[in-house]
Amino acid sequence: MPLTMNREVFITCAVTGSGGTQDRSPHVPRSPEQIATSAIAAAKAGAAIVHCHVRDPETGAPARDPALYREVTERIRDSDTDVVLNLTAGMGGDLLFDGTENMAMSPRSDMAGAAERVAHVVDCRPEICTLDCGTMNFNEADYVMVNTPGMLRDMAARMTASGVRIEIEAFDTGHLWFARQLAEEGIVPDPVLVQLCMGVPWGAPDDLNTFMAMVNNVPQGWTWSAFALGRHQMPYVAASVLAGGNVRVGLEDNLWLGKGQLATNAQLVERAVTIIENLGARVITPAEVRTKLKLEKRA
Repeated sequence: MPLTMNREVFITCAVTGSGGTQDRSPHVPRSPEQIATSAIAAAKAGAAIVHCHVRDPETGAPARDPALYREVTERIRDSDTDVVLNLTAGMGGDLLFDGTENMAMSPRSDMAGAAERVAHVVDCRPEICTLDCGTMNFNEADYVMVNTPGMLRDMAARMTASGVRIEIEAFDTGHLWFARQLAEEGIVPDPVLVQLCMGVPWGAPDDLNTFMAMVNNVPQGWTWSAFALGRHQMPYVAASVLAGGNVRVGLEDNLWLGKGQLATNAQLVERAVTIIENLGARVITPAEVRTKLKLEKRA
């Protein structure tokens, strides 16, 4: 299909993520205070949306303690910086095995039911939360991210009942196929928001042919954004805008500003702003995003 460049672009900053990056950069925030501070700095740099995971404040290991989410949420909302809060709901579906012969679930797995996986969303009521719309193998730690159709329907219904806008996270074209099914069933209501996740092993690779296949599978009228990992993060800012989408940057996906130069979230957002504006587009505000996506600002 012919490309139509997006000239009104919003930036999402993925602040810390759930990968094992906490010891690879001193800028990866761990505690709720550090995560909130980094998110606020990213918003001041131009991010309209901040996407937040939480970590164990001492070890930096990924966590899903609702109390940690509550502290992050309150710190961001109590600041004088306007930003749309987007919380992950991707934790609690990590299935690991001990080797390839004993296929019983390893005690290292983190498997939770739908109510537990969205408990922090129901409690904090962010404006947006994510729904990883499929099951896939993950290269990191050799595990399976488990999201069955029934689980996704249940989680999505709970999110919608809480008044939270769902952001579909699609790691491959089949995830978009099922997202379309959820929308047709009315489980994911309009306006539908999609994040195209490129280059996450073992999902969709981040070559441009695969990227355009993903873009071409986004239904007409949906709002979409995209990102790629590592050194392709900034090229995908340009690619997404040119293909008609919005952009995501941040330390969840990339630690580097340049060769040998570790980045902060604010610096990554500033670089994205420069790319977007140099393309002749405009970076839109949190208020404009709320209008576009019909979001309710929380006190």
